[in-house]
Formats: sequence, C-alpha cells, structure tokens
Amino acid sequence: MSKLHLEFRHLRTIRAIHQAGGLARAAAMLNITQSALSHQIKGLEDQIGVELFVRRSKPMKLSPAGHRLLKLAERILPEIEGLEDEFDALRQGRTGRLHIAIECHACFEWLFPVLEQFRRAWPEVDVDIRPGLSFEALPALAREEIDLVVSSDPEEMAGITFRPLFDYEPVFVASSQHPLAQKPFVVAEDFRDVTLITYPVDRARLDVFSLLLTPGGVEPRAVRQVELSAVILLLVASNRGVAVLPDWVVRQVRYNSDYVTRPLGPEGMTKRLYAATRSDDAAKPFMAHVLKLMRSEPVKLQRDG
Repeated sequence: MSKLHLEFRHLRTIRAIHQAGGLARAAAMLNITQSALSHQIKGLEDQIGVELFVRRSKPMKLSPAGHRLLKLAERILPEIEGLEDEFDALRQGRTGRLHIAIECHACFEWLFPVLEQFRRAWPEVDVDIRPGLSFEALPALAREEIDLVVSSDPEEMAGITFRPLFDYEPVFVASSQHPLAQKPFVVAEDFRDVTLITYPVDRARLDVFSLLLTPGGVEPRAVRQVELSAVILLLVASNRGVAVLPDWVVRQVRYNSDYVTRPLGPEGMTKRLYAATRSDDAAKPFMAHVLKLMRSEPVKLQRDG
C-alpha cells in the first residue's frame, strides 16, 4: 500500500462536513467552493481506497473510516489551532518571556508594583525574577538565559543596550538619638566609629562604599549584613547601627521622629539605574511597556517620600 499523504486541510474538511451535515454548508465554513470540496474528498477517498461518507444519507454521515479520521482531526486540529494562536500572539507582541535579573538588592521595593501593573496588561507574558547578585547577569543576558538586567553599572557589550531608568539619591539613615543625627550631612570620616548595616552583597555594589567610603579610604568599625530593608530600618531605629539606603526605601521613615535622614556630602549624591536588554528585543511591545513602567513607578515612590 502506498503511503498516506494526509494534510491538515483534509482533517479540517472531515470535521467541517461532520459539523455542517452537508457539502454546501461545509464549503461555506471552509470558504471554498462546493465543487472544490467534492474534488478534495474524492481525491482523499481514492488515495485511501475507501469511502469516508455515506453518500445517500441526509445529513451526510461519516463512514467507519471517516470516523477514524474525525477522531484524528479532533485530537490534532485543536493543538494546531492553539499553536497558530501562539504564533499570532508572538507576531503581535502579546506573549513572550520576561525573565529579570536584579543587580540592585533594594530594587525589589519598586519592582513588585511595576510587575503587578505589567501582569495585568500582559497576562500571556511569562515573568520571573532572579537576584542578579548570585551569578553573572550580563553574560546570562547575552546567552538569552534572561531578558532584562537592572543595574547601576553599564558596560559596553555587543548586542546589549543599556537604557537609563531613573536617578536616585542614596540617603544616610540613623536613629534620632544617634550622635550623627545632629549633623546636616555626613562624610566618609563619620563612618569610622559606627556599625554600618548593609544588604548582604559585595561592597562594590553598595552605594555607601562605591560613592563614599572606598574613595575616602574609610573602614567602618563594623559591618552588619541584613537581608530585608524593613529589618535594617528596625535596627537603625533601635540605634544598633546606621545605614545608607536608596531614597525610595527611606520614604516611609523620612517623617518618622525615630529616624533622621541626611545627604551624603553637602550637596548629596546621585546614582542612575539602567535596564540592560538585548538590542533585538527593543522592538517588542511588552518590553517597551515594562521599561516605561520601570521609569515611572519608582519616581512615584520618590515623590511620596
């Protein structure tokens, strides 16, 4: 027996005639002429060697062989149609993957509200977050293991684009009972005799070291690492140490009498956060939208403070 050359159109034809109960209605469903539909059925029956329909029945009924093909059609066609919908969504930018790595420990404070808004707008996009401090995030971005990196350290990399998100101010935070609370601003020397409470990340990624202490050649009396911003603030309020945190974190305590917040240096200091993506992904509508949210949501938090 020669090989069976079965096409998706044959399966769609069998299903349409079964649903419509006649050639005319099935042809209209498939948007082809009735004669073209009849010719297609005859060609398939000639190839198989058996009839697929009971010709004299009204409505048209499937033969046993036709029922076998119908079962195949009902199993395969929904999967094909689902795949077509996925491809269509990809072409229109409605679906995709957004796996984010964060090289900024405190960024969770503003990123979760961003992703909550993004999820409502793009429910078909697969979203995930990975702390970018436990692996090399930018090489992973180039290897397409992740899709976006939040970083304050832009680098020149082929095929990678860094887009500015927003500027922020690292702010000194201490208990209102702390001796440094009397100063209008703090400088590197002020940290020699304090316990500095930081996130558990490399010093090179901490603003207080990169902007102030390392350039000033100053080592704090002690460094205590704490995972959560809320716990850092609790320890600071208890006068267990001082901290330097981004302005979007300290907004909640700026007017609390248990705390004081002071600039780093007489003029204060600023840093800029960037979003790194593969250059080819810039045209994806959902990528443009998440970048827009990443620029606007943190600014709201800063203003709230």
